[in-house]
Amino acid sequence: MLNTAIIGMGNWGRTLVNSVQGKNGAGLRFVAGTTGTLDKARDYAAEKGIRLHATYEEVLADREVQAVALASPHGIHAEQVIAAAAAGKHVFVEKPFTLSKASAEAAVEACRKAGVVLALGHNRRFLPAVAEMKKLLADGALGTLLHVEGQFSGPGAFAYKEGMWRADRAESPLGGMGGMGIHMVDMIINLAGRFRDVRVLSHAKVSTTIDDTTAMMATLENGATVTFATLALAPRYWRVALFGTDGLVEQRGHEQLFFRARDGQEWTRDFPVTDIEHAELEAFAAAVAGGPAYPLPLDEAVHGVSVFETMIFAAASGSAYAVA
Repeated sequence: MLNTAIIGMGNWGRTLVNSVQGKNGAGLRFVAGTTGTLDKARDYAAEKGIRLHATYEEVLADREVQAVALASPHGIHAEQVIAAAAAGKHVFVEKPFTLSKASAEAAVEACRKAGVVLALGHNRRFLPAVAEMKKLLADGALGTLLHVEGQFSGPGAFAYKEGMWRADRAESPLGGMGGMGIHMVDMIINLAGRFRDVRVLSHAKVSTTIDDTTAMMATLENGATVTFATLALAPRYWRVALFGTDGLVEQRGHEQLFFRARDGQEWTRDFPVTDIEHAELEAFAAAVAGGPAYPLPLDEAVHGVSVFETMIFAAASGSAYAVA
């Protein structure tokens, strides 16, 4: 078992803990942790058998802790990853990985030098429907890829109030991109390849805290085009579609695929519900144990951050920006 500390015990930190604690098969258990307001977490930590520390430094000094899972504010991820690597701890970090390409590269290099595993929590990579989409594209069922469409939206910003870190524009640039849209950026990279350039519109139409509407047009390195949106004040919605010369495939929610060939043949397929948080933490523990590499290459993790950073520049300027 990989003895792990949870850093940040708000809603998402607890989601990670609940996905594995006391369950078979994950190869990981949470033994310690810390969070911004300790008193809010004491009862939960006691229930889950998690030893609370007052500071992150105390967690890193805990000899029982072999790894950390970071569910902390985006802006401090890089420094926390670098500190964990220096302490010899393996790192699972929630998205966004960091908020700049330079800091993402520094975090990756720190883990490489320390010889520790670094894993990024883009959990949709573990969906069976996504694996099928990749297979259809690789097998030529879609022909030449022409275009990708994606949307990931939700109502989270309705709960944001001044003073909350997620309601801080420095922590949530481009509104829903940090909590939701960055997952779709990673999904597009995973399915269709790296980005070449982006054009972005982002504004607060209703929200009093962060942008509630963010839309992007982009070109991938392979020449395919992309349209994408993330809305922070809308019903929850996930959709990604690949359009090719010979067919199209659309993921509707997490568990359903629709396919149509150029000749009109079509099918709809439902997949079993997958605990994707359990799956990503299980994959992290397996990588630490010397098993298969975590299925998100670190160059793709850095590229995803670079796309996000470039989107911020593009939205501010109203121009198209090449992705570094």
